[in-house]
Amino acid sequence: MSWMQDELEADDMVALRPQNLFDLSGKVAIVTGAAGGLGSWISAGLAASGASVVMTDLSAGAIDRTASAIRKAGADILEVACDLTAENAPAGIVEAALARYGRVDVLVNNAGANRRERIFDVQEESWELIANLNLKIPFELSRKCAGEMAKGSGGSIIHVGSLNNAIGLQGVSVYGAHKAAMCQLAKSMSVEWASLGIRVNAICPGFMLTPLSEPLWQDPKRGPWLLERSLLKRPGYPREIVGICLLLASEAGSFMTGQTYYVDGGWLAGTPWDA
Repeated sequence: MSWMQDELEADDMVALRPQNLFDLSGKVAIVTGAAGGLGSWISAGLAASGASVVMTDLSAGAIDRTASAIRKAGADILEVACDLTAENAPAGIVEAALARYGRVDVLVNNAGANRRERIFDVQEESWELIANLNLKIPFELSRKCAGEMAKGSGGSIIHVGSLNNAIGLQGVSVYGAHKAAMCQLAKSMSVEWASLGIRVNAICPGFMLTPLSEPLWQDPKRGPWLLERSLLKRPGYPREIVGICLLLASEAGSFMTGQTYYVDGGWLAGTPWDA
């Protein structure tokens, strides 16, 4: 086998334009947890790059509010309200996408669950809920989507992990364990599915400011602690997760697979001594 080295031609300048490099026109993306703080922005970003987006979440009303805003910009959105823990939910989501568009090119496993409990206080119900939504469902949905991607020219699967994948945090032991497993799953899937043209990566957001995390930032003890650890001295915003997601979903990230990417404002890098 031989490889030819790329030689830059004038025509390549067109392909290298950002609007072309990140273009998702004609692609179909599925986003779980699409009505949430991160999911709504991820859905909007994929749609802005030209993808038709299948938005799925538990609440039909919440999806509709988000989808309506995206549609105003001319985006093609399919809303699928469902309980991901219901029997055959992953298959139902993929079937809905195929019925409407006939293909699946991108999957973003964004939905998840967390309960802040110390280890001695963790109940079996908490373990089951977190294990299902943060690991089992993404595993099953990825398999369903990969089966369809393999029939075409491949695709991209993106798991949304957590900063807690890399560092231990008090009160989120079960959540952290399953998010870490999710990132490991990205490696295994990338190894097994590379020959099918399927890339699999994980994105791990840091402490983002969303409706669910707002009480954390406003807490008189934890809020200042979070800011002290952040090199940028502010929370992250959901829109700041869109760039890495588009990179991994598009041709711009065509040589990226099996990796975990942290978007954390420098939280894991360390803290300057004179902060």
